[in-house]
Amino acid sequence: MNPSSKKPVLSEETVDKNPFRQFEEWYGESYRLLGEEASAMSLCTSADNQPNARIVYLRGSDKKGYWFFTNYNGKKAKELNKNNKACLLLFWARMDRQVRMQGTVERLSAKESDNYFASRARESQIGAWASPQSTTIPNRAMLEEWVKEFGKMFEGKKIPRPANWGGYRFVPKYFEFWYGRESRLHDRIIFTKQKSGKWKIERLSP
Repeated sequence: MNPSSKKPVLSEETVDKNPFRQFEEWYGESYRLLGEEASAMSLCTSADNQPNARIVYLRGSDKKGYWFFTNYNGKKAKELNKNNKACLLLFWARMDRQVRMQGTVERLSAKESDNYFASRARESQIGAWASPQSTTIPNRAMLEEWVKEFGKMFEGKKIPRPANWGGYRFVPKYFEFWYGRESRLHDRIIFTKQKSGKWKIERLSP
């Protein structure tokens, strides 16, 4: 990028005073450019003093936070049961933008999980039943056999959501909006939630 080219300004003055609205603006622009790729986010959890990160997908949101779905018996779920504090990171390289959030994670209601599960492709629904997530298996052939077995079990039937599969809501208490600059003097605007419920806006040095 030409250093003299004009980029939209990210500053304490121009940023939306509500971090949820600011995220919605950036995410919407990224999704229009990147499609489903824009929904990929790194979820970092930590239990027993060992951080772990993996990619999950943003699958919904509400006034409190952002939704993702997984197996409740998997490693990330077990870690969240021990420590519900987590971090989310979304990076849109083509737009020189990154959003980092810190907060807590809570389960969605059964109804919310049911509604999302019903919207998934049938193959994905069967996969949720067939895969014992994060457990060791001898080979892929066994996994494919389980898929066949559950496919036969639900043939011609509506597939219900497994009890051990569902959604989580990430509730942010901190946002960092990062905007890349060729000079490496990047813009970093942070929002920290105060006890009053209001958001404190500050700039970090790059």
